[in-house]
Amino acid sequence: MYEYLDGIITSVTPTYLSLEVAGVGYLVHVANPYQYEVGDAKQRLYIHQSVSDTNIALYGFATLEDKHLYEQLLNVSGIGAKSGLAIMAGNDNDGLVQAIQTSDVKFLTKFPGIGKKTAQQLILDLKDKLAIESATAEHPLESQPANTNPQLQDALSALQALGFKDKQLEMVQTRLLDLSEVQTTEAYLRAGLKLLTK
Repeated sequence: MYEYLDGIITSVTPTYLSLEVAGVGYLVHVANPYQYEVGDAKQRLYIHQSVSDTNIALYGFATLEDKHLYEQLLNVSGIGAKSGLAIMAGNDNDGLVQAIQTSDVKFLTKFPGIGKKTAQQLILDLKDKLAIESATAEHPLESQPANTNPQLQDALSALQALGFKDKQLEMVQTRLLDLSEVQTTEAYLRAGLKLLTK
């Protein structure tokens, strides 16, 4: 079992990143790959390892608190690795905890793979267990051309990988293009998640 890995990020995709540690490349699934950048500086990822009969997978998080929250989500019946990542991708731990503590089923069912029954189970299981301090930071969006926009396309691919449907993504793409201010793939991803879970 891993606690964390310190390494260099060598590639970023919509669903995972590659982290090189002592010459070994680890494929790590993360909720928002584009908050990370390829570079020579070492970065720490807190790791949750999932082992099944057919697969071994690593899930990475920027903070230990995020990792613990993800593991608490996985303990809820009906929430798997993918839907857990979709919930974490919003990078709004405070909002998530508040929704659980106030039994806000409507908020929770906005996430892909989370129906009313699973949302109610999540509230039942975690309402009295969560005490998370969020390290969420909002990033202002900066201006960028709307036509050829690889950052937006990467963000849409990441949203699709989290389980959002094509019809939802078409709506989000239109609204994101209408924004007067944009910045990075991470900013597009966050803005898209806010629109989809509003």
